Amino acid sequence: MSDSPRPLHLVPHRRYNPLLRQWVLVSPQRTERPWQGETSEPAASKGLDYDPVCYLCPGNARSGGVHNPAYTGVFAFDNDFPALLSDAQPDAQPNASPLLVTQPERGRCRVICFHPNHSLTLARMEADDITTVVAAWAGETAALGDLPYINHVQIFENRGAMMGSSNPHPHCQIWATEHVPDDPLREMAAQQEYREEHHSCLLCDYTATELAQAERVVAQNDHFVAIVPYWATWPFETLLLPRRHLGSFTDFTADERCAFAAMLKAVTTRYDNLFQISFPYSLGFHQRPTDGKAHESMHFHAHFFPPLLRSAEIRKFMVGFEMFGGPQRDLTPETAAERLRALPEKHYLD
Repeated sequence: MSDSPRPLHLVPHRRYNPLLRQWVLVSPQRTERPWQGETSEPAASKGLDYDPVCYLCPGNARSGGVHNPAYTGVFAFDNDFPALLSDAQPDAQPNASPLLVTQPERGRCRVICFHPNHSLTLARMEADDITTVVAAWAGETAALGDLPYINHVQIFENRGAMMGSSNPHPHCQIWATEHVPDDPLREMAAQQEYREEHHSCLLCDYTATELAQAERVVAQNDHFVAIVPYWATWPFETLLLPRRHLGSFTDFTADERCAFAAMLKAVTTRYDNLFQISFPYSLGFHQRPTDGKAHESMHFHAHFFPPLLRSAEIRKFMVGFEMFGGPQRDLTPETAAERLRALPEKHYLD
């Protein structure tokens, strides 16, 4: 006699990610397995307002020898060791084979320090100070996007040594590129195809669906919603979405900048409260290209990809099936959202 059917959320199943047009394998039964893999001790914060050896603190010398000004708010500068150059002019040579294709790539790399206080994170900053950072993101997007050879502005923050951050000072990077990178390009194509088929916006419709169901919503305010996406790959991944259709930081109203800052603080505070540590993550913003075209199907959004799985010491590794097959997760998005939603909005250190 066969076992009776179990609810879908309790058995292995696939979920479709319409933004990347790929499937995610969900294996909820694996949350019960014993863990004997690698653990990483969380790095303790020094709690220093100013670190004399930090190359991002006010007045200090950076790695390239340039001294920072004694800044008191947001501070932006060209990366001293950029991945892209604005004047790169390689010799134009034909590709030897259609399988060996090379293209030159010009660009600009910028760094934005969020605050002069070395010990802060988005979770510990005041909402007004984060609003100033959001305004800086809009300004950088506009200024870089106006350059004739820049067609995409990618802003991202790697938080914590576990995510490859080489400096704990609150900061992010901007890579402005001549070509639109692969992931934003894939998302744009998916959104355009959806618009042509359904005559509506993919992420507008998705936001409405999630708000109606509510089970994956983590936090919300008048202008933005934070969701553990139905197709999430990382254990406590979140997607930040505006309630209205907008394509770029440059479209934000003053109220939306404040509301977005509040949402960033709400999500990062919950992350810290989850395991009572300064939670590591990669945060990235996807916005329309700066090539002068309308890109009306593009809906601005932010991705949080945090690596921690079961505790402050146990992280998710993208190996094995993830490397050779496709994305996989154990913890269901609904469970992750429930845990994050239940956490207090007040930081555990306050």
